[in-house]
Amino acid sequence: MSSVGLCCLLFISVSVCYWVPTDCYADGKVTKVCGSMEPHHGSPGQTGTSPYHLATNTTTFNPGDHIQVILSGTSYFEGFLLQARDAANQGSASTAGTFTLTNPSRTQLLTCNKQQGSAVSHTSDARQTQVTVIWNAPQDAPNEVQFFVTVVSHYRVFWVKLPGPIIYRHGVTPRPTQPTTTPPPIQTTTPSILPGPFSSDGCGQSKSCLLDPPGCDPQDPRCFFLSMTTEGPDRTSVMFELSGPAEGYVAFALSWDTWMGNDDVYMCLEDGDRVSVSAAFVSGRTHPEDQTQSGVSSVSWRLADGVIQCRFSRPVKLANLEPGRYDLDQEYFLFLASGHAQYGKVWKHRQQPLVSTHRKRLTGPPEVLTGSRGPTIMKMHGALMLLAWMLTGSVGTFIASFYKSDWPNQTLLGQKVWFQVHRGLMMLTVTLTVVAFCLPFFYRKGWSKHAGVHPYLGCCVLALSLLQFVLAVFRPGPDSHRRYIFNWGHWGVGSVTEIMAVVAMFLGMRQSSLLLPQPWATHVLIGYVVWLASFRLLLLIHKHFYINKSLGSDDQQGILSDQSEFRSWGSFKKSVILAVLALGNSGLLVALLSSIAEI
Repeated sequence: MSSVGLCCLLFISVSVCYWVPTDCYADGKVTKVCGSMEPHHGSPGQTGTSPYHLATNTTTFNPGDHIQVILSGTSYFEGFLLQARDAANQGSASTAGTFTLTNPSRTQLLTCNKQQGSAVSHTSDARQTQVTVIWNAPQDAPNEVQFFVTVVSHYRVFWVKLPGPIIYRHGVTPRPTQPTTTPPPIQTTTPSILPGPFSSDGCGQSKSCLLDPPGCDPQDPRCFFLSMTTEGPDRTSVMFELSGPAEGYVAFALSWDTWMGNDDVYMCLEDGDRVSVSAAFVSGRTHPEDQTQSGVSSVSWRLADGVIQCRFSRPVKLANLEPGRYDLDQEYFLFLASGHAQYGKVWKHRQQPLVSTHRKRLTGPPEVLTGSRGPTIMKMHGALMLLAWMLTGSVGTFIASFYKSDWPNQTLLGQKVWFQVHRGLMMLTVTLTVVAFCLPFFYRKGWSKHAGVHPYLGCCVLALSLLQFVLAVFRPGPDSHRRYIFNWGHWGVGSVTEIMAVVAMFLGMRQSSLLLPQPWATHVLIGYVVWLASFRLLLLIHKHFYINKSLGSDDQQGILSDQSEFRSWGSFKKSVILAVLALGNSGLLVALLSSIAEI
């Protein structure tokens, strides 16, 4: 298969996909955590009183008995994992007996420790308040069997390995209850509600600030705001203020470079009608890992008027520096991002993070920072592609379509003027396309998995452009009987290429790495398409009028005598039309290039 065919096949067969964090075990296939019974949700389990309860219909059993086990709660839960274990051997993760389902549509059997049906879990994240199953006592059952359950209320709220009732074999004397030592409560910071919204007053004087757009008001839902202020007589801590649109979360990261990965992340996360603040680590282009409140203190928040805001403090140096947590007395690039969240689950940021233009020492002098959401290499990609297909390519195509009959006696380097101009513009278009096509690969260091159809269209445009170049090199002579095949093929491939390039431009301006202001940028590109179509229609009408006037007179001699004057006047008008077309294309191109420069 040719490169064109392969590229177009990929374009047709690949659908648009967007990264979202997985629910990990939304389908209940949790056999990998049979031993620990702990969900991999990137946050610790709850330590407070659980609203869920396990019960059995008996306290004793014989081998072969069928015991009813009920999981119930005073609030909904989305997932669970239920097991029976030897109560006398708490250090063992081996299961005891098997289960039988009473509601296969909501529950399913799992194989733990190579024993089929030894655990029960959910089949989806549909909410429920009660589950009933049957435990089947095996012939080799231990004398004491205890039930354990992990319950997930929603993604970040779950209780791990809650102990349930203990049942005994007939004839076994229950052991006396051993006193347990209650572990000391975990010290956490109780968040408070901010008395009012943040202000940018003091930016550059008493605190360092990063704002997008520059100079915006943190009370505006369209404003992204981050400020840093050193605290204490010895400047041993830093207070952060973080603000953005209340669409789920707003976060910032400390990074050694401008590439996402190995970053210390702090998130202001909407969770119902409250806001939580947590620290995390991003190892690559993935969702945050190892979320924790460790080191975060003096937390306060506000969720109102379409804005989410939080304020918290963090020591400059952490006593136990965990992997991914950085000291604040170093210089870092600052990332500022936002996105959607649901039940504490963080989704991919909706646009490219704002990245500070230079590294900042968080304990350094106050300053107003600036940033960009468009990497320079991606800005160059967009600018070169727009230049190729909004100016050089479109003008070159118009010349080939409507200007072959003009300047008939004028040559340039041994060829007609129209052909030399057309060939030069199209060679420039192919060169710009090749260079622009390579830039995203340099930036991503490979293929982008989250750009949807756009890169496949770009692949097709490049392949067809190169095919046009090859066809032009091997075109037959003007008198060849195969010339008409070349003419139609060259016109058809060129038309398809131009259409794909326009579609790729529409999709490209919505990419997170080069997100142009909407809907303004889309309206400009629509204006370009209408502008181009209008001039094509105008020149088609002119061409039709020219042919009719040339052939419409009965006096052939009169036609011949007036032909030179008519052609001269027609060529002048068409030259003016071409100049106006090029100027209009240039104006629309400059409008989009200016918006790229401002990202």
